[in-house]
Order: sequence, then C-alpha cells, then structure tokens
Amino acid sequence: MDEFFERVVQVNRVSKKTKGGDKRSLSVLVVVGDKKGKVGVGLGKAAEVQSAVRKATSYAKKHMISVSLKGRTIPHQILVKNGAARVLLKPAPVGTGVIAGGAVRVVVEAAGIHDIVSKILGTKNQASNVYATLEALGKLKKI
Repeated sequence: MDEFFERVVQVNRVSKKTKGGDKRSLSVLVVVGDKKGKVGVGLGKAAEVQSAVRKATSYAKKHMISVSLKGRTIPHQILVKNGAARVLLKPAPVGTGVIAGGAVRVVVEAAGIHDIVSKILGTKNQASNVYATLEALGKLKKI
C-alpha cells in the first residue's frame, strides 16, 4: 500500500472501576491521510500507547473518506456542526497556506489541502473538532 501520513492528535488516560480495583488504559485519536484527497480518523484503546495507536491507525485506514479538491484548496465554503463542535472551512488563494487551529490543521494536512482558512467555533475538545472537520470535508461538493 501507499505510504500514509499519520498523526496522533490526542492521548487520554481512561480508567474503569472494577471489583478488583481500577482498570487503567489509554485512548488514542489518530488521523491518517495520503495527502492526495483521502483522510480517515481512528480511536483506539489499549493498555499501552503503541497498541492503541496501532488499533486507531488500522481503523482510520479502513474508514477513509475522499475529499473533493479544487487544485490546492477546497471547492467552496462550508460550516458544519457536529455535537458542540462547529467548524468553518473556507477556500483560499494559492500561497495562503493552511490557516487552521491544531485539530483542523492535522486533518486538512493529511487530506493534502495546501491553501485553506478555517475557524473552530464552539468547543475546544480536539476529538470533537477532528470529527466535525472530517464531516465537513466529506460534505464538500464537486464543482
């Protein structure tokens, strides 16, 4: 397969109360893309970081979406609300670069978009913002 761009966005320690004590594990959010218009997000949970990353990456590769591109940018402006997260994506002229916050930047770069302006409205939760960005990119129409 092609070489994929992988980026760990978030690592969370999670614990569960059981009869024998606390069960601790790690939850990892990974963004995977080919930088040619395909991108996916995966959430993996395991006792070690490496196992969780492997699970998340595997899920992300299986559930990739294709993104409509117009040259080096997106075809039109879009505002998506996913839960508390609201993400605004706007096309930008050549040479603008990626003007985006952390969570959006990772997804957009993995998709291979070079010129875009974005704004995160609503929550600061990175996982929610990643999913909202992915939804926005999936809703883009071909022009």
